[in-house]
Amino acid sequence: MPVLRVVLLWHQHQPFYKNLVTGEYRLPWVRLHALKDYYGMVKLLDEFPRVHQNFNLVPSLITQIQDYVAGTAQDPFLYVAARPARDLSLDERRFALQYLFQANPVNLIGRYPRYRELWERFRSAGDSPERAEKFFQPQDFTDLQVLSQIAWFDEFFLEDKDIAALVRKERNYSLEDQRFVIQRERELLGQVLPAHAAAAKKGSIEISTSPFYHPILPLLCDTNVGAVSSPNLPLPQNRFRHPEDARDQILRGLDLHEKVFGIRPQGMWPSEGSVSEEAIAIAHESGVRWMATDEGILGRTTGQFFGRDNEGRMAGNLAEKLYTIHRYEKGSTAMHLVFRDHTISDLIGFVYSGMPAAEAAQHLIQNIKKAAQPILDKGQDAVVSIILDGENAWEYYPKSGRDFLRRFYDALQKTAGMEAVTISEAIERQRNFGRLGSIFPGSWISANFNVWIGAPEDNRSWDYLFHARSFYEQNAAQASEAQRKLAYEELLIAEGSDWNWWYGPEHHSANDRDFDELYRKHLSNVYQALGATPPDYLAQPISGIVARPSFTPQTAYIHPRITGDMIRYFEWMGSAVYTADHRAGAMHGKQFLLDSVHAGIDDKNVYGRLDFKGKIPEMQFEIVVSLESWAEGETRPRRALRLDAVVRDRKLAEWKVRPVDEEAALESSERPGEGAARLALVRNFEFRVPLAWLSAAPVSSGDSKGAKSPAVTRLRLRLSLWQNRLPVDALPLEGWIELHLLEEGELMSQY
Repeated sequence: MPVLRVVLLWHQHQPFYKNLVTGEYRLPWVRLHALKDYYGMVKLLDEFPRVHQNFNLVPSLITQIQDYVAGTAQDPFLYVAARPARDLSLDERRFALQYLFQANPVNLIGRYPRYRELWERFRSAGDSPERAEKFFQPQDFTDLQVLSQIAWFDEFFLEDKDIAALVRKERNYSLEDQRFVIQRERELLGQVLPAHAAAAKKGSIEISTSPFYHPILPLLCDTNVGAVSSPNLPLPQNRFRHPEDARDQILRGLDLHEKVFGIRPQGMWPSEGSVSEEAIAIAHESGVRWMATDEGILGRTTGQFFGRDNEGRMAGNLAEKLYTIHRYEKGSTAMHLVFRDHTISDLIGFVYSGMPAAEAAQHLIQNIKKAAQPILDKGQDAVVSIILDGENAWEYYPKSGRDFLRRFYDALQKTAGMEAVTISEAIERQRNFGRLGSIFPGSWISANFNVWIGAPEDNRSWDYLFHARSFYEQNAAQASEAQRKLAYEELLIAEGSDWNWWYGPEHHSANDRDFDELYRKHLSNVYQALGATPPDYLAQPISGIVARPSFTPQTAYIHPRITGDMIRYFEWMGSAVYTADHRAGAMHGKQFLLDSVHAGIDDKNVYGRLDFKGKIPEMQFEIVVSLESWAEGETRPRRALRLDAVVRDRKLAEWKVRPVDEEAALESSERPGEGAARLALVRNFEFRVPLAWLSAAPVSSGDSKGAKSPAVTRLRLRLSLWQNRLPVDALPLEGWIELHLLEEGELMSQY
């Protein structure tokens, strides 16, 4: 009987938050995620001995966990959480209010009534630490300090009788309670790495690695590779080429894993699934035997797009291509390659959190079986690889998704003909490998590197890194060994992918400034370690020092849920992005109310998201979305729609979608249809409109040629905000945002 092998790889990663010179941690997420996710994800497998998995631990994450366990981490967030409330200074109280509410409001804050009560008090003060501070008494701060830590405790840790007793207490915590929680944190953090080592020793997991500080290996080897995956991509002024650094990052990662876990890793998830032929060759020379990346890389390598039907299944020949282990061979380089199923992986990351656990687990099992069925029907084994972030997704699930995972794992080990294996086990049991003689350079995001290079902020950061690296080469020989070692370590840290993740138009968070300052601090430390004064430009923010790019096109289909709240970067990844330049003039009164628009299509709908600059205005206003569909050669739009949304008291009061110059609505808040259109407003405004209403559908680029009635090939949209019947702001101020109506494969191949 053919066997369906399921490869699950959980990638555990956090940026390097530590300043090596001061020893201070800029952000607390290593400690908090180590408390919440890393231990329990491995410990859960004790209940399912036949479910084998892969855990990819980034080396720089390991060293930071070790720092906390040793008690040497200088964490100002932990310091404020541990300090007696009556001793907190004004700045410390405001610091606590700014950072101790940075948690999922439903599944972390909302789980504890007193924590939610304090959070709502903070929000009622406009989310402003300065305004909210006067409404918090010492007991409020003590309760906040305790609950903000417990909220991040793993489900297994919450079963501890002493911790469970604190949870039952709910409020009015004492200084002794506070001290107990802080002391217990260090003990719990000390269980994380031993749990992985024990699981690996008994064979239930395989531990793989990434380059030490999580750099994008192909870009370290040569930043010009960015224009290979995205022709005409703007590149930094200075070409960064340091394959020797890529080799060092890999070898350091392998060495640390061997030291910590007692065995040298066989495999690697290269940072962000980023591969190139040069990077693979270096990994091979370093002793890596397998690497994992995304199906998009395989698609661009082979010229095949792995499209799915309405049920999420691929054609048999495509499934046969994807659901196997590949062997890449070129010259003296050989590497086993695993390509993740993008669609199934994203279901776990973004969809199943909104479903009942039993239903989600059953849907996942059936999805895996249906995906592999064309191969199994031929009597051949199939390997379905599911690879995703192993930490952030669980904030969106009740109780960290444990009910969902237990039901999924139980079904995995009970389903006949299905086995969950490590990647090394899958390679060992594979009979015939897919053969590759080349590899297309790219990452797991749209099979290119555009998140990390190309935007003005990204390119500026690369230029700063180039100058620091050149300064090191020119001056290291004259420095002491200790100075050289510190300067080089800071360079390796600055090569990490996380800094550029937050530069450019794609991603923004409440901690953008922290990441920017920490990146520039690492570069400044290079100069200071070598006895020099850092360049003046490192004192200036990279974010916002030049106008943000006004527009980036859509590169992949999107399928976002329309909630208007808790924006998830990945659901809008691949969308077109128009970002306002707030230095430009406004339409009325020089007010700047709108920040950016995300827009995109899938095969059925057009989606849009409007982000405000700051908070939603308090006064009544109207959002107008103008949508037009256009065919090549025609002088008028094929169809034009207007979406009107009235906002009162920061809430969506009423809305309607109608054809331009007609009063009758296709749908409205008074007469909604069967969910064809959807609008939402909480922290941002989002909408979904069927393409059919615009007489549009994705087409192949050749469909319009020679046709009597050319097909609609593009959409245009514009969003504006009106107050008192006057246009106050709009994106774009002039012209339109354009979306190309292409089938997904053609859309992706353009970028």
